[in-house]
Amino acid sequence: MEMTSRQRVLTTLAHREPDRVPRWCGASPEFLAKARSQLNLPDSESVFVRFGDDFRRVFARYTGPEFPLSPDATSRTIFGVERAGQGYGQPLSHPLAHAAIERIHDYPWPDPDCQDVSRIRDEALAWNGQYAILGGDWSPFWHDAIDLLGMETLYLKMYDEPQLVDAVLAHVVDYYAAVSQRIFDAAADALDIFFIGNDFGSQNGPLLSPAQFDRFMLPYLKRLIDLGHAYRLKVQLHCCGGFEPLIPAMIAASLDGLHAIQPCCRGMELAALKDRYGRAIVFNGAIDSHHVLITGTPESVRRRTREVLQIMAPGGGYIAGASHDYILEETPVENVVAMFDTVAEFGVYGRL
Repeated sequence: MEMTSRQRVLTTLAHREPDRVPRWCGASPEFLAKARSQLNLPDSESVFVRFGDDFRRVFARYTGPEFPLSPDATSRTIFGVERAGQGYGQPLSHPLAHAAIERIHDYPWPDPDCQDVSRIRDEALAWNGQYAILGGDWSPFWHDAIDLLGMETLYLKMYDEPQLVDAVLAHVVDYYAAVSQRIFDAAADALDIFFIGNDFGSQNGPLLSPAQFDRFMLPYLKRLIDLGHAYRLKVQLHCCGGFEPLIPAMIAASLDGLHAIQPCCRGMELAALKDRYGRAIVFNGAIDSHHVLITGTPESVRRRTREVLQIMAPGGGYIAGASHDYILEETPVENVVAMFDTVAEFGVYGRL
């Protein structure tokens, strides 16, 4: 019997085999525009339907004060850091780099009421229970701490002034937790997954040692996980890079799912991840965006997608998709079609 997308995802998150492997399509606006054009589809929703995406996402809306940008800036974070450059760009300054702890507390931290949550429940319910619904604030607290202090300064402060690092992280996560709590108070009964994002890995391994992660990141990550669980939501973390040494701590904190699993990074060999952790946490992604989707051919994409399915799908606990938060514009549309069509054809339980 064919399941709805929501049933399929929730079965997978319970570490049981659904009717088939769920599909996840996170895509950049630029890629979606290209896909609409090449596939002759009227809108982005039609692209998600064509690819068989089992998820939909709802967002709060910023309604707070507008701040003029300086001439060199292209964007400003919620914490007042201006950025410029390609994509999200890089910070133009680190406003708390030289701050004493008193200034940390006096910094103009944003008001959670700047996020309007009034429409979220209706937007989630509009999908009529068909899809698994993602909600909550993205909450990239690690990245915000880097923006506010500077990366080198942040690492040094972990040794020289750990209480200052705690103060920054506490204020940042206070904001994110308050926003998500407002979202969940308004709409938790219409949501399924609290989706958050922090990239703790690099190409060659974690950006923090396990000891640093446990001391500085895990308490705040666990606070968000516990918040989602208090509203009976599953919690999924987006985390790029090679962060395998940190996975045991994430599992101990009761994290439900990990996205996007980059197999080309150190320590992220798929068979080893499935063997070590596949019964304790759901893996989402794992089909290499760089060496397979961007530079491959439809035939090589089909071949590798089948290989990933054979490794990751048995026993449930796997969601198929690209190994990046966004499918980027330079990715050939025909390769993405090949990936999702292969999952649809060969990701059927009982035929794997």
